[in-house]
Amino acid sequence: MIEIKEEQLEDILDKAIKKIETQHGMQLLSITKKIAPLDPLHFFEVAKGMKKNRTFWTSTIDDFYIVGVGNAVEIVAEEERFEVTENQWSKLLDEAIVYNPYKVPGTGIVTLGGMAFDPKKPRTDLWKKFSASQFTIPEYMLTKEDGSYYFTINIRLKRDDHAIQLANELEQVEATFFSERPRNTNGLITNEKIEIQPSEWKDSVRQAREEIRKNKAEKIVLAREVRLKFNKKADITTVLENLIQTQGNSFIFALEKNDDCFVGATPERLVKIEKDHLLSTCLAGTAPRGHTEEEDMAISHSLFHDEKNRQEHDFVVRMIKHAIKNYCTDLEIPDEPVIYPLKNLQHLYTPVTATLKKGYSIFDIIKQLHPTPALGGTPREESLQFIRDNELLDRGWYGAPVGWLDSNQNGEFAVAIRSGLIQGDEASLFAGCGVVKDSDPEAEYEETNIKLLPMLSVLGG
Repeated sequence: MIEIKEEQLEDILDKAIKKIETQHGMQLLSITKKIAPLDPLHFFEVAKGMKKNRTFWTSTIDDFYIVGVGNAVEIVAEEERFEVTENQWSKLLDEAIVYNPYKVPGTGIVTLGGMAFDPKKPRTDLWKKFSASQFTIPEYMLTKEDGSYYFTINIRLKRDDHAIQLANELEQVEATFFSERPRNTNGLITNEKIEIQPSEWKDSVRQAREEIRKNKAEKIVLAREVRLKFNKKADITTVLENLIQTQGNSFIFALEKNDDCFVGATPERLVKIEKDHLLSTCLAGTAPRGHTEEEDMAISHSLFHDEKNRQEHDFVVRMIKHAIKNYCTDLEIPDEPVIYPLKNLQHLYTPVTATLKKGYSIFDIIKQLHPTPALGGTPREESLQFIRDNELLDRGWYGAPVGWLDSNQNGEFAVAIRSGLIQGDEASLFAGCGVVKDSDPEAEYEETNIKLLPMLSVLGG
């Protein structure tokens, strides 16, 4: 990765073009500049007119945004996805030219994307546009970090490109993002809500419970699908806007593949890396919010002292500790969880901090952590095998790692729960629950209904 000093756009482009050695060679150039404040949702909406795929990420609690437009480079892996993705990413950074005097998280070369929950589960037509692992380096990107705004251009240059002509084109594109664009935000209405095999799903809960009672597993997480049909094509910008307004303390994301868009508002961080500082979180154990302050406190108290939820939470804490201890030093985990409140739900929450050892990357940690017991179960292989054999859906990217990483050794991934795959005027929503030896299928079914609320509420349901 070559860093270049502050110069005019034409000069930066001209120098990068001259580095291309062969007639058919290509050079990835990344240029980041600081810009005036620009609404990330406006940036996302303007891109709709460009007919390019869009990516969106925000950590609402940090007021941190990355919005990507287009596809300068795509990293796709179907086999050995962690190793292949990391190797392609490292090779790309080694060969790229980067102009980024700021080096704040989410600037420079950034790739956004995610992975399938279980690549061994056969892919259905529902998820045909999403690979086992797929990351996009956008052509144009807006980053909001610590109250400042940054605009990044990632461009693949050819030897016969003309610097002045390219500079003019890029400046026109940048100006487009600042232009006014009216937006139709008329309400979306769910005309039809189709429960996919609810009785069969409850049967699978009973079957999982029997496996656990035979000591073949301690916990198995089973997910189900609800299919929605709308009165019109869903506007993704409006969906994101509503999620931002209603789902505080969440990671809100959108990953667009042509007419399909995977969208969610997940409270569950998998891992965050800043240089060598690591933060992971255990989020397991769920209850609804109360209608009054007194009722809310009573539910919180009940959640905190509920044996099933505490057991479920402890599974996750122990797994995360065991998974990352060989990759980190200075590992710190509190003795007890706290209550983590969201708009519709509340969870048991435990933060985990550590220092990443030299020679390891965020991909090493993701590989160890995914899937957590909150999404797969425990033991991992036994629960995953049961899910492969018995779950009634293709999870696709539901419950899997989604997030971003940059050329400055920063990155953050969340677990893609509270999510749905939007396809024009239809959508599939997903929710799951952890089955243990005393699970009641009806109670688990009601828990999934609660977990569907965040997405239903913004999709006219």
